[in-house]
Amino acid sequence: MIEVRQENLVTADVECILRSVGSGLEPLTAIGREVGVAAGEAVIERLEQMGDLPVGGAVITPAGNLSAAFIVHVALQSHEEPVSRGGLRRALQNGLRHACRMGIETMAIPPLGMGPGNLDAESAADVMFEVLRGHMDDEEYPREVTVMVTTEYDLQAFAFSLAQD
Repeated sequence: MIEVRQENLVTADVECILRSVGSGLEPLTAIGREVGVAAGEAVIERLEQMGDLPVGGAVITPAGNLSAAFIVHVALQSHEEPVSRGGLRRALQNGLRHACRMGIETMAIPPLGMGPGNLDAESAADVMFEVLRGHMDDEEYPREVTVMVTTEYDLQAFAFSLAQD
């Protein structure tokens, strides 16, 4: 099941939260920073020890102080490679593979790859739902994915894209 809700990702009642990062594992968005701060210093320190990820890469860590058990960090851009539809597709696919291997049932995801100079809400939603549908048609986990948006505009754009089959 895939759904869209206007809700706070940091307080999501799920097993796993997905978070976008740069190739150096730094947060790319305000919600990504909030997730990192709420997870706590131990999670941030663990990420700092990992080194860089290629664009499209993903890594899973414990969620620290969050109510979720895990955070999947997906690399959407580097200094050399900006956010793109292809990078978003690879990153989300790899993040979902980590969740699947861990048997994660419920996952919350923010809108990915959006912002100034990046993808618009409609393009991001189209790529995300294409990847989510494909993964969930072929794999058992995660069973439930909620895209958690913060604005009414994003809610409308993502809900419209989800309704398209």
